Amino acid sequence: MIEDVIADGLDVLFCGINPGLMSEATGHHFARPGNRFWPGLFKAGFTPRLLLPAEQGELLTYGLGITNVVARPSAKADELSKAEIREGGERLAALAEERRPRWIAVLGVGAYRTAFRRPKAAVGPQEAGIGPARAWLLPNPSGLNAHYTLDGIAAEFARLREAADVADERVTDLTA
Repeated sequence: MIEDVIADGLDVLFCGINPGLMSEATGHHFARPGNRFWPGLFKAGFTPRLLLPAEQGELLTYGLGITNVVARPSAKADELSKAEIREGGERLAALAEERRPRWIAVLGVGAYRTAFRRPKAAVGPQEAGIGPARAWLLPNPSGLNAHYTLDGIAAEFARLREAADVADERVTDLTA
């Protein structure tokens, strides 16, 4: 299992669908080279430089963290059952109650729709939160998601950053 990158009171807790096999092998979230999570985060201004998956712990210094809806690794997210995804949604709500992030950003429309029984949910802010956290739905950054380019993913990440009002000073101070 890949450990969450988490602390109490984060600005944004990013939530992947589940770890891929490369992530399982390395112990790092979004580890496959074609995954656009890390470049999207940087291009959106969440981090002052492009982080490598092995540097995932640095996210905490920016008020950011990572978890997954489902902890079980698989080659593709479509290998997960609806029951696993729904159980993951319940776990995520409990995690939100315990850790109190301001925002939870789920990276995957289909997983979000299944986990929270919201079949018409679309990318962007959600009316209903996840536990006490506000919810935002982001596109899956996997290289298998051909619906979004890196620029499109970064633009959606930037919308979240602006809405979450993640302090630019935090990123700027750490680059000085």
